Amino acid sequence: MQRALPPHLVGHQEFEQYHFINFDLSQANLADRVFSDCLFENCNLAGASIGNVALQNVAFDGCKLIGLQFHSCRDFLFGVHFDKCQLDYASFAGKMMPNTRFNNCSLREVEFGRADLTQAVFADCELEGAVFHQTNLSGTDFTTARHVVLDPEVNELKQARFALATLPGLLSKHELVIV
Repeated sequence: MQRALPPHLVGHQEFEQYHFINFDLSQANLADRVFSDCLFENCNLAGASIGNVALQNVAFDGCKLIGLQFHSCRDFLFGVHFDKCQLDYASFAGKMMPNTRFNNCSLREVEFGRADLTQAVFADCELEGAVFHQTNLSGTDFTTARHVVLDPEVNELKQARFALATLPGLLSKHELVIV
């Protein structure tokens, strides 16, 4: 795994259609950079500083993104997709993320409060401890997600899709015993 950016990229502030493969950018300061139409594959960005970063149509595949504060990224054209990623303890609070795809990801303790996840897909994702509060989940697909717990009274759920086995997670605040 390549540690940090190679010397010929260090001074760059904008990356367009760049394919990052096997980079170790853990704890790196990526603040104020622009990533447009990029792919991060098998990269470690755990704990990286992404304040004021522009992520425009950026895909992450097989990446370690633990604790990333996506809420601090620029809102303009924010667009991300995730396949086989570790996103535990990340924050997407307040982000506009319609149609975002999370495929086979670990999203433990992730903050989604006040986010717009309209038509998002959580396919085969682990959501233990994920926080949804005042989140727009209209049309969102949770049918193959695990450990979904959210309050229908404080989240928008119109046309959201759930598997029968996940329905207890929608009633957890009522402390019902479902057998």
